[in-house]
Amino acid sequence: MTTEDNMAKKPGSSGFAPAVLPTASTTIFTGSADIQCSETSIPTQGDNMPAFHARPKQASGALPVVMVVQEIFGVHEHIRDICRRLAAEGYLAIAPELYFREGDPADYDDIPTLLQELVSKVPDAQVLADLDHVANWASRNGGDMRNTAITGFCWGGRICWLYAAHNPQLKAAVAWYGKLVGEKTLKQPKQPLDIAVDLNAPVLGLYGGKDDSIPQESIALMRQALRAANADAEIVVYPDAGHAFNADYRLSYHQESAQDGWQRMLAWFKRAGVTPEG
Repeated sequence: MTTEDNMAKKPGSSGFAPAVLPTASTTIFTGSADIQCSETSIPTQGDNMPAFHARPKQASGALPVVMVVQEIFGVHEHIRDICRRLAAEGYLAIAPELYFREGDPADYDDIPTLLQELVSKVPDAQVLADLDHVANWASRNGGDMRNTAITGFCWGGRICWLYAAHNPQLKAAVAWYGKLVGEKTLKQPKQPLDIAVDLNAPVLGLYGGKDDSIPQESIALMRQALRAANADAEIVVYPDAGHAFNADYRLSYHQESAQDGWQRMLAWFKRAGVTPEG
């Protein structure tokens, strides 16, 4: 079964973060009788973290796991649909609410305020530890901890780079347009450029050539650092795509780049052995 078999364009905005409304006519909703989805709660660092997960209904044995890391907008409908698309490919996909201690993205209707009042307050160390607990939860709920990958978008893309240097058990990471350089703070003491030498898992980075928020100079610096570290990593730049080119619910969506990126992601997982057929 392919993802394309389960995709249908669905208008409307229900379930999307207020800061991104209205949604575009290209919004994709993945529906299939062959997948099951639900909300759950994951114990982590003394708290219970909300999460959304999706999996194929018919599966024998432990499933390969993909942790899906949210954009700045939290686990809204687009991120849930990414999980459904991965479930249609045969994965157990989990998207944790990584801002749950600091606040709710649904309380913000503009991006600058969301960034300033919520996103900037989330410590990297807390996020990485929470993701460790997500992996542990997956291993107790039908997932194979030995076959675990991560993917993320925008804010989550940056986290993917960091997590690939954090978890030695991770098998693969795919970072969609995550920032590579930036200001260092107490909550964000390192950027992906700083950890290129520490990667434990192969990382695929997917970027837009017209992304004003991620200069091509920063991509060149990251490539140089990866080569110097002899890291198992690759960065693909789509010349006609901007930031958030996979976000089909936004005007930034670039279909050709998004579809190619999705296939490259699946191939990257398969290369690392994180595959339903593996």
